[in-house]
Amino acid sequence: MTRTIGIVSPGAMGSALGRAWAAGGARVVTTVAGRSPRTRDLAHGLELLPSLADVVAYADVVVSVCPPAAAAEVMDDVVGATGSDRPLLVDLNAVSPTTMTGLEQRARSAGLDLVDGSISGGPPRPGGDTIVYLSGTRAREVADLAGDGIRATVVGDEVGRASAVKMCTASVYKGTTAVWAQALQTAYALGVLDVVLADLAEEHPDQVAAAGRRIAVATSKADRFVGEMDQIAATQGAAGASPELFAGMAAVYARLAATDLAAFPPEQAADLADLADVLRRLSP
Repeated sequence: MTRTIGIVSPGAMGSALGRAWAAGGARVVTTVAGRSPRTRDLAHGLELLPSLADVVAYADVVVSVCPPAAAAEVMDDVVGATGSDRPLLVDLNAVSPTTMTGLEQRARSAGLDLVDGSISGGPPRPGGDTIVYLSGTRAREVADLAGDGIRATVVGDEVGRASAVKMCTASVYKGTTAVWAQALQTAYALGVLDVVLADLAEEHPDQVAAAGRRIAVATSKADRFVGEMDQIAATQGAAGASPELFAGMAAVYARLAATDLAAFPPEQAADLADLADVLRRLSP
């Protein structure tokens, strides 16, 4: 039987996931009501419906992909749009296990089951390998949805486990990017960038070569990364590690989000490979 998947928030990641599942044989629906022209463009190839209520009504599985700070609001919107049908909810947002447990409680109060999920890697593409971690009693149902470029991995029956994976991996991926941005912006301001890059290239030649693009793309997403850093800080604090480090990372991304470079869409930021130009755009 063909499953119908509803995508809530069809941005770059949500739309790409939808197209991957559509390529696997699912019917994928979404709405761009009230969304920007960029989002409307990103949602190409998906079946567009007039409203969120229509998406929820048609879907067997409803997938939320949004900035972490909006996860609870989106969950409330989905629950509020649910009628007599009871779709399976899948939350793929970068939030702490505690936040995910709260989202599950919101869903359960409306008689809805929730699968916890997290994404490792960029938006899926044909032949790619974007990993989607899943947990919860119905996680296998989501893992069994065929998706071109998606590798689904079930990490347990407990909601919160997939989110825990994301909080740990994102702390390394996005945390190190923040460190590179801080170090290289400082080197640029103090006039020692060439020497610093030459030293770093001794151990990290590939990362030095890609530093401009890496910092530019991260800056274009910095606003949503602030909430993710806050979620990581809360996760680490609850685990007995120090939350202060990622409270600091949140401050780094908040600063990057206030620069001119943050106004670039990620697709355009990816074309900014000149490191000196990127660092100049970060300067006050």
